[in-house]
Amino acid sequence: MSGLGQSGVTAVKWSAVSTLARFVLQLVAQVVLARTLGPEIFGIFAIGMVVLTFANFFSGFGFSWSLLQRTSLCDEDVRFAWTWQLVVGLVTMIGVYFLAPALADYFREPRAQSVIEWLSIACLLSAASAPATYLLQRDLNFRAGGLIQVGSYMAGYVAVGVPMAILGWGATSLVAAWLVQAAVVLVASYVVKPHPLRPLFWYADAASAVGTGRAVFLTNIVNWMLNNLDRVMIGRLLNTQALGLYNVAYNLAAMPNNLLLGALQPAFLAAGARLQDERERLGRAYLQMLATIFVLVFPVFVFLALVSNDLIKLLYGSKWSDAGTVLGLLFMSMPAYVIWGLSTPVLWNTGRKYYESLFQLPILVIGALGFYFFADQGIQVAASVAALMLVLRSAVVGTTAFRALKLSWIELLPDVGRGILFSSLCAITVKVTQTAVSNYQMPLLSLAASILAALSILLLLLFFRPQLLGVQSASMVVRFFPGLAQFLSQDGLGIQRSPIIDSTSEQRF
Repeated sequence: MSGLGQSGVTAVKWSAVSTLARFVLQLVAQVVLARTLGPEIFGIFAIGMVVLTFANFFSGFGFSWSLLQRTSLCDEDVRFAWTWQLVVGLVTMIGVYFLAPALADYFREPRAQSVIEWLSIACLLSAASAPATYLLQRDLNFRAGGLIQVGSYMAGYVAVGVPMAILGWGATSLVAAWLVQAAVVLVASYVVKPHPLRPLFWYADAASAVGTGRAVFLTNIVNWMLNNLDRVMIGRLLNTQALGLYNVAYNLAAMPNNLLLGALQPAFLAAGARLQDERERLGRAYLQMLATIFVLVFPVFVFLALVSNDLIKLLYGSKWSDAGTVLGLLFMSMPAYVIWGLSTPVLWNTGRKYYESLFQLPILVIGALGFYFFADQGIQVAASVAALMLVLRSAVVGTTAFRALKLSWIELLPDVGRGILFSSLCAITVKVTQTAVSNYQMPLLSLAASILAALSILLLLLFFRPQLLGVQSASMVVRFFPGLAQFLSQDGLGIQRSPIIDSTSEQRF
């Protein structure tokens, strides 16, 4: 089987462009909303989002995920997934609505009840849009999928959420923005990728689809617990003010992370599904991605962690200043989250779909104990526990993926060393720069000077010693920036083709 060819490169590029556009929109909208509404309102909405994300796993149950995993599809596969997505989505919506009072009581926040009730509608909207969304990913049509995501966010948050917040609608503005975004995704996805709508409750291959859905459901439940345990415990043990501060810091820290995973994970998952029987090629692609994360991504997050206080003051203002330390701690753990996100497709594409949830259960127990005993000491301590959980998850799932592909962590040690070198240079440069401008007490000046200094040092180093990138990272860079091939090759770097995104084939899917 050949690689994905130029379509693979195009898919990743379109995914990256659309994710970047959504990243910029999200950052601008969230800054305006945060400055307008304040931490307490964001805390109330965060309670609703914790409930919604959990409910969405029930409403989806992974039926549509099977459409992405199958090597071939027929109308019956799509009809079965659509039917059960709709049924379970409707049941979940009703369940969340009637449980809203009890859930608000758990968080000791009566104002969250109406937020949860309204957000229950999103369970049905998200479930109904899932088949078309996954079919677009299966086709590697990230251009259309990306435009839908960007357009829906603009419709929900820019056109509805921000104006409502400015007019004083409080948490209702955030709820309306989310519902409008979900509705636009549903309509636009079906228009771009129409599929059969005739109900089908069972067919010959239904057991296989249910089996995949069950694995996705169990994995998502464990991941939800791991991803939201911090918010559940902070919301219960502290207050909505602390939850709002933490949630905004986490969302800001996760934006670059989501940018990377949003661009790479869907394409890697779809590509890997076609290389399930070619473990060696899948392994080389996986190794190349991890090397790139250590060499290029880790230094970026180290830089962001060091300038986190400046970012909070500049973007959100003084009333959000307590989120600065939290943001720094979370930034440091985000490379681990990226590694985890790129390791999970390996498990699914090598027949280990239950491993992800099974092997993370001990981490869930450790995290629950950590939050129970320490979360009431403040959001900084809670952030430390959350960061530790991300690192442990990355180590466990990454090690499992390495074993599945018969790889060794020793192969990555040179790239880890390069990442530590770049990160150390970045940290020293930023600290010296921040000290030099500290007397001015101007966040914008401190941030601008830090960016300029760190970029100058790293670019000069790579200009005179480009071989420090290493073959794996340089190869990945060249795949997306071909103009750099000659410069990197002439310095002794043996550029390698990516086993998955290889331009030698023009095969389209």
